[in-house]
Amino acid sequence: MTEERKASFSLKPWKRLWPVLRRHKLLFAAAIGSNLILAMTDFYIPLLQAEVVDAFILAGTLEGMGLYILRYLLIIATELTMLRIYFASCMRIEMICGRDLKEACFVNLQRLSLNYYNVTSAGHSLSRVMSDTDRIANECAWIFPDILWGFAYILGVFVAMARMSLSLAMTLILLAPLVTLLTIYFQRKLIGLNREVRAQHSKITAGYNEGIMGAKTSKTMALEDRLSAEFETITANAARAGILHGRMRAIYVPLIVCCGALAASATLYRGGRMVLGGTLSIGVLSAFTTYALSLFQTFRQQANRISMMISQQACVERVADLIAETPTVRDSEQVEAVYGDCFEPKTENWEPMRGDVTFEDVSFHYIEGGEEVLSHFNLHVPAGATVAIVGETGAGKSTLVNLVCRFFEPTGGSVLIDGRDVRERSQLWLHSHIGYVLQEPHLFSGTIRENIRYGRPQATDAEVEEAARAVSADRIAAKLPDGYETDVGECGDKLSTGEKQLISFARAVIAQPKIFVLDEATSSVDTQTEQMIQQATQTLMRGTTSFVIAHRLSTIRQADVILVIDHGKIVEQGTHEELLAQRGAYYELYTTQLSAQERG
Repeated sequence: MTEERKASFSLKPWKRLWPVLRRHKLLFAAAIGSNLILAMTDFYIPLLQAEVVDAFILAGTLEGMGLYILRYLLIIATELTMLRIYFASCMRIEMICGRDLKEACFVNLQRLSLNYYNVTSAGHSLSRVMSDTDRIANECAWIFPDILWGFAYILGVFVAMARMSLSLAMTLILLAPLVTLLTIYFQRKLIGLNREVRAQHSKITAGYNEGIMGAKTSKTMALEDRLSAEFETITANAARAGILHGRMRAIYVPLIVCCGALAASATLYRGGRMVLGGTLSIGVLSAFTTYALSLFQTFRQQANRISMMISQQACVERVADLIAETPTVRDSEQVEAVYGDCFEPKTENWEPMRGDVTFEDVSFHYIEGGEEVLSHFNLHVPAGATVAIVGETGAGKSTLVNLVCRFFEPTGGSVLIDGRDVRERSQLWLHSHIGYVLQEPHLFSGTIRENIRYGRPQATDAEVEEAARAVSADRIAAKLPDGYETDVGECGDKLSTGEKQLISFARAVIAQPKIFVLDEATSSVDTQTEQMIQQATQTLMRGTTSFVIAHRLSTIRQADVILVIDHGKIVEQGTHEELLAQRGAYYELYTTQLSAQERG
């Protein structure tokens, strides 16, 4: 936020967005072109007014008036036509550019690697995709063409005045530097205050969000008074910033209006003397007066538009950064040429997978730095074997699984699938053969049937129901009024945690994976649900290479190999019996859990 308040205007971020926006060059050309023609008609009307005053009003005749009426009607028709084109083009630009920017952000978010989501909050990404893109689309559609109109109008007015009377035009031109200095000074102040207002409003939004999402916690802990006091402070700061912004505008706008009045007065005074001296016509004086009043109003509007462009600078930079963000895990061009990418897969070239996994001298540390999580680690997991990974919370149990799934790349060595480095095949090929059940299940908006079918979109209804029966998820559908067509709500909030877990389990099963990952998949369910999942997994893991991350050690005693993780490193590995015999870290974890269960 501090950087946003200090940002100055630059075209560089806009250039970075141009590849997304340039597909609508004709719309931009129509909007800008029609607006420039409007600027020409706007500064031409006072010229026509001057001719009418001199030729008809002062002459006291209407002879030849029809030609002027025709010219005036032609100008009005041109303005109406250009306005129609301008508004139609700008409305389309705003809607279409907003859509394209949102799509570009969303598509790139699908490409980004897991570590991006580890360090970037969902709210941060959501704000970029929704709020910032809308602001940029508005800038592209309305503000930028209007800025061009303003410059064209001001230039046209100065040229027209200079051609009519350079001497009188200098009266207005001499006031222009004063208006420019006032505008620069006040706009700098107003931009800073405007950003402060936006920052405070963001805090208000965050306060509302915490108050609503944490309502249950605040009530159970009797925090209403404290939260209300904190929110009152935030709103007071926002009101104070808004008042300061309003006060500054209350000074700036009257000053510009005063400059416009001074310009009109100076024009009338000097122009009147020139009229009396016979060196200027009354028609030209009327045109100058019109220009004087509109010119400084245009200066003020231009300052507001430019300040809006500057204030949105951070939005442009954030969206440009998101679209340009590159994944840390990428397929090579050679791999994409054979296997395709995540949006255009070449499935005809995909080989079947057996599920043989080998860690060959693997070392790994996170991009953020720190000690190596793995150092020259070697492990062979034959196809169909089960590997259990245990350790304290936060020990780094998910690292091995993330390397197998290629959510991260090893910093040294290789991970082999069926004897080939995972980097020799596409990520989508690998992920299409992996079934992953997370500790915190996520369901998409839609029905139970649709959520299970996400595992294999081409699956039939019968196959969906068979997968549900395999993990006892059919019991969930049976007790609901609409069965498999029951809507689960946003993120599955209409179902319990255990119900969501069973559906996510069925979703993994229907994918018919060759590598199965259970990331503490039974830690959030009741004992009865856990038993149902365990019964299903005993059958489903046969013939499938399985990686099980679990806190409850009693569930992984039959694993072919157990890895004990401590502070991000593998300290022990072996079967359940071998590790108990060593009386090391696994023995301590197991006996501690066993004692706790007996006490319970």
